[in-house]
This record gives sequence, C-alpha cells and structure tokens, in this order.
Amino acid sequence: MRAANLLVGSTLGELAKHIRPGVSTAYLDKIADTFIRDHGAVPTFKGFPNPYGSPFPASICTSVNACVVHGVPSEDQILKEGDIVSIDCGTLLDGFNGDSAYTFPVGEISEELKTLLLTTKESLYKGIEQAVHGNHVGDIGQAVQDYCEQRGYGVVRELTGHGIGREMHEEPQIPNYGKKGNGAKLKSGMCIAIEPMITMGKRQIWLSSDRWSIVTRDNKSAAHYEHTVAIRNGKADILSSFTEIEKTLHI
Repeated sequence: MRAANLLVGSTLGELAKHIRPGVSTAYLDKIADTFIRDHGAVPTFKGFPNPYGSPFPASICTSVNACVVHGVPSEDQILKEGDIVSIDCGTLLDGFNGDSAYTFPVGEISEELKTLLLTTKESLYKGIEQAVHGNHVGDIGQAVQDYCEQRGYGVVRELTGHGIGREMHEEPQIPNYGKKGNGAKLKSGMCIAIEPMITMGKRQIWLSSDRWSIVTRDNKSAAHYEHTVAIRNGKADILSSFTEIEKTLHI
C-alpha cells in the first residue's frame, strides 16, 4: 500500500513541473499515464465504470476552478493564469491501490484562492489527526467540517472518502462532515482515503453534461486534497506524500 501511494505522490510531483498557463489538461493526463506505466503500475481511473454513461476516459481527474472533482482531461481545456486545478490520481501496483489528490495554483492566484487551498489542506490534516484506532468515522468528519465551516466555506456532502486496499473503493465511506462517536469504528490496520472537498461558496453541487464532472452550483471555486492513511494505535500513518509536489512548488 505504501509503495502504491508513494507512486501516486511521485506522479503528482512530476505533474507539478508541468502545470502552468497554456498547458492543456489532456497533456497532463498523457504525462501521468506514461509515468505510472513506466513505474510498473496501472492507472486505476482509466476505464473506471460510470453508472450514468461511458467509463472514465483518462488516467487522472483534472478539476479546474468550479469543478470540485472528476473533471475529464481535454485538449480544449487550457489552463490559464489564476486558475486552480485539482488533480486526483490512482495507481494499482502489485495488487494494491494508491489514491491521492492535490490542488495546484496555475501561475499567480488571488489571495482568496490561496486561503481556500490552505484551509482545505489544513482540514485534511485535522481529519487525519482523528484517524486512529478506537475513533469513529464521525470524528474525522466533524474535524474537517468544523475547521472549514468556521472559516465560511462549504463542505460537500454528496461525495466522500473511502476505504482502500485491494480495491480502490472499499468500505467504510469517510464523509467530510459528521459527529464525534458516530459511524464505523476505526481499527488498527484499516486503510482509508480522506479527501476534503471544500467550496468557496455554497456546498451544493451538480453533475455536468459529460456525466463525470461535479461542479459547484454557484460556480464558485472549490479545492480538493486527499491522502491515503493506515489506521494505527496512537497516530495515523500517512501512506501517500505531498513532499515531491511541494518541493517543486517551493512550499
């Protein structure tokens, strides 16, 4: 699990070198697909089934500005100065799954967007602090929800984190809202993906016409960060990594 997740981190780190104004999201997808396969893994998103339409056509999700998650890479979608783009990536390596996401600035972004990104990333770590043996799923959700809503942001409720292992999506679901002590009990050895999806405005979303992209109804920007963690007795073990990404971004 750690190897699969570190490969996701390396893939996102490689993409960080190429994210700039003028680049298409399809170009980023090609880089990710090649990088994952060159490292002996398979991109798990490609061909992922869709109950509403065709399987997912790409190796990463590229969600720009008001797109919360599941954005489909396209030659026609060109990143512009001031955009933000969430890239979600999954790998299957030696029978185990990795899953992680990071929201990148494109060139210089506004202070308002910088704060959205920082708050969303900080809320991820607030959730991870609660991902320990003996706690409940609701402990994670409340930590994320409280941190973001107290700062005026919306917390998407229709989409959640998830268990992960031999399959990319396993039980239990990990919502980004909830109450302490509620939900499934966490046990040492479980692996879960925690992924806050936080909106600049209202939390309501809808499914766009491509039957994949989830966008905010008020068309305000959203951010998305994700780590896969192993539940431990005492402190969660983060299996994925932002280190290579943030080295490139000079964070």
